Amino acid sequence: MIIQRVVLNSRPGKNGTPAAENFRVEEATLPDQISEGQVRVRTLYLSVDPYMRCRLNEETGVDYLKPWQLSQVTDGGGVGIVEESKYAHLSEGDFVTSFSWPWQTRAILDGEILEKVTPQLVDGHLSYFLGAIGMPGLTSLLGIKEKGHVTAGSNQTMVVSGAAGCCGSLAGQIARLEGCSRVVGICGTDEKRSVLVSELGFDAAVNYRTEDVEGQLRDLCPAGVDVYFDNVGGSVSDAVIRQMNENGHVVLCGQISQYNRDVPYPPQLPPAVEAILKERNITRERFTVLNYRDKFDSGILQLSRWFREGKLKVKETVINGLENMGAAFQSMMTGGNIGKQIVRISD
Repeated sequence: MIIQRVVLNSRPGKNGTPAAENFRVEEATLPDQISEGQVRVRTLYLSVDPYMRCRLNEETGVDYLKPWQLSQVTDGGGVGIVEESKYAHLSEGDFVTSFSWPWQTRAILDGEILEKVTPQLVDGHLSYFLGAIGMPGLTSLLGIKEKGHVTAGSNQTMVVSGAAGCCGSLAGQIARLEGCSRVVGICGTDEKRSVLVSELGFDAAVNYRTEDVEGQLRDLCPAGVDVYFDNVGGSVSDAVIRQMNENGHVVLCGQISQYNRDVPYPPQLPPAVEAILKERNITRERFTVLNYRDKFDSGILQLSRWFREGKLKVKETVINGLENMGAAFQSMMTGGNIGKQIVRISD
């Protein structure tokens, strides 16, 4: 069987900006037969995510992610349908997902890495299993629960950077659902600012490209900041931390502003900002969702319930065609989209 797949064509370098040309599409042959324990799947949707920038380097900087190899197929989150199964727990016609789905039109995978999903949980929107009702949704929910220490009725204010991205747009909504009294987002365009406030329920938003972040936060968060969901790092995060209250919490979800720079992860803070953390007893803890696998099932059910009740709005940008994976990756890394970036491979 002839398939198409995406392989790593080149590396942008640790300090380089990823481009579509870092990937290429080629044909490959898939065996006609599968072995015991294997499943043949047809790919429906693939995900591109900010963390993948680390996989473009020869070393990812973290022990739980392996770098992509030159001329080898790339992989990430995917959803597909089972076409043939020799794995006891999956049958033809089942919908499945995996965090390690190869970027190709069809694949033969070990059944153990696949998780069966129920379309009814997402009202048939299968791509949502790669976003709001998947790993990004779990990252937002569990990050807030495990590191944000939000308490209903305590009038906490949360600030979210990268607020128009997949995790950020969900984190702001979840913060409200978990009990925050005020939620403020930081984003990069006026369009994103409008969507955050008019569609996703943020109280306010700041365009960091055109506005004074620190000055705006003083006005928009008059009681200070209690919880900061940090997706970007850098000078934006420094400005937020300077507005934080004593005993506050920084949820260190991502540092996308630093991904194209050769710096340790998480990057060190300026000494003056580090001093604020110590003086005000602010926690700044790295959050890795894979450390909370025991909470995944209950988390997915909660996210699904909020979505189906209309309490959790989902923003998604869908691009068609495996040949556009590289372009979708480049677009995601430059922050041009709102919500989750998805590539539709087949129907």
